Amino acid sequence: MIYRRREQGVTLVELVVAITVIGIAASVILGLLSSNVGASADPMVRQQAVAVARAYMEEILLNDFDDPDGIDGEVARVDFDDVDDYDALVDVGARNQFDNAIAGLADYTVAVDVNGSGALPGVPVADALRVDVTVSRAPLLSFTLSGYRTR
Repeated sequence: MIYRRREQGVTLVELVVAITVIGIAASVILGLLSSNVGASADPMVRQQAVAVARAYMEEILLNDFDDPDGIDGEVARVDFDDVDDYDALVDVGARNQFDNAIAGLADYTVAVDVNGSGALPGVPVADALRVDVTVSRAPLLSFTLSGYRTR
């Protein structure tokens, strides 16, 4: 009596199919992970934009409503002494109140609009200024912070 052992293993076709299935699954998982990594920086960029806008807004609103020295329309930012001096200010790259560039924030653009027709309930139009600070970063981020300064 001759006993034949049945050999066990996988055929070449089964091996190729298994490798193909594992490769497809790995590429799908890695694709999902890479999209998560790419999007994880977005909240940090938004938070930086908010912080930049708040810093500009605080600087602007801490100034006087009316020009204290009687000279309106100062040109240099370090000379700005009232709210409407900031109107139409555009900084490519965030800057501090002394007009020095802030390291690491060169990709942000800050635009300020001071509108003399700020409508607040119970406040005469001539006594209110609306300040809009828009911080943008290409390609998709644009954040606007608005505030009011009254006489």
